[in-house]
Amino acid sequence: MPKQTVPNVTLNNGVQIPQLGFGVFQVPPEETQRIVEDALEAGYRHIDTAAAYGNEAAVGAAIAASGIPRADIFLTTKLRNGEQGTAREAFGHSRRELGVDYVDLYLIHWPVPSRNLFAEAWKAMEELHAGGEIRAIGVSNFLANHLDTLLQSADVVPAVNQFELHPTFQQPELAAKSRSRGIAVEAYSPLGQGADLDAAAVTSVADGHGVTPAQVVLAWHLAQSTIVIPKSANSGRMRDNLAAVDVVLTPEEIGGITALEAGARIGSDPAVAAHSQM
Repeated sequence: MPKQTVPNVTLNNGVQIPQLGFGVFQVPPEETQRIVEDALEAGYRHIDTAAAYGNEAAVGAAIAASGIPRADIFLTTKLRNGEQGTAREAFGHSRRELGVDYVDLYLIHWPVPSRNLFAEAWKAMEELHAGGEIRAIGVSNFLANHLDTLLQSADVVPAVNQFELHPTFQQPELAAKSRSRGIAVEAYSPLGQGADLDAAAVTSVADGHGVTPAQVVLAWHLAQSTIVIPKSANSGRMRDNLAAVDVVLTPEEIGGITALEAGARIGSDPAVAAHSQM
C-alpha cells in the first residue's frame, strides 16, 4: 500500500508523524530486522521501538537495509526507566544502536514517580531537542498528575503522550487532558492485545464493511485523531492493518465501539510501576 495513504498528525512543534505506525514491543531481537523490513516493504513509515525492548540495533539495521531515505521514516525510541538520571548518555547509546544521526521522537518510557527523576530527565531531553538530535520529545504512560508535575518545570510541552488505549480501556479523561495541553495522544496495545476484537460491536461492523475486526478498531482510533502503533509478525496482517486508513466508520459505529469501555487495563499501572527495565 502506498505510504501516502497514511495521514499525518501535526505535532505541537510542527513535526508531522504518520498516524498509523508499527510497534516492535516484545519482538525478539533476532527476528526484529526481518519483521521491520517486512513492515517497511508493506508501506509503514513510522517505526516505534524502545531501549527496553532490546531490539534497537535490529530496527536500525532494517532501516539501513531498506534503502528508504532516512528522512522518509519516522523513528521513535524511549528512555529506560533505570536511566532517567542519565538521560543524555542513554539517548546517545540508543542513537548509536539505531545507527542514525537523529531520532524523530524520544519518549520518557514511564514516569516512575517513586524515583522522582522524570523532570530531570526532561531537562536533558529538552537540551537534546534544542541541539537537533531529537525532532520531538514526549512522554509515555504519564497520568494527569505526572503531566501536571512535568509542566510545572518544563520549557517544552511534550509533543506526545503514548499510553494504553483500546476499546475496553480508553482513559478518556487522560486523553482529553493531554489534548487540551496540545499533546497528541498515541495508543499502544490498540487492539487490547486482541482481546477487544471479538466484541459484537466490532465484529458486526467488520461484517458490514467487509473488513477485519482489527481494521475496524484501528479505524475507530484513527477517527478520533489518535496515533496508533499496531504490531504483527505476519506480513499479510501488517498490510491489513495498514489498510485500516481506508475504512470510514459512521458516528453510530464509532459510538458503539466507544461504549465498550470497561476499565480493562492490560499493562502496568503508571501510578505505581517502577520496573527498572535495565
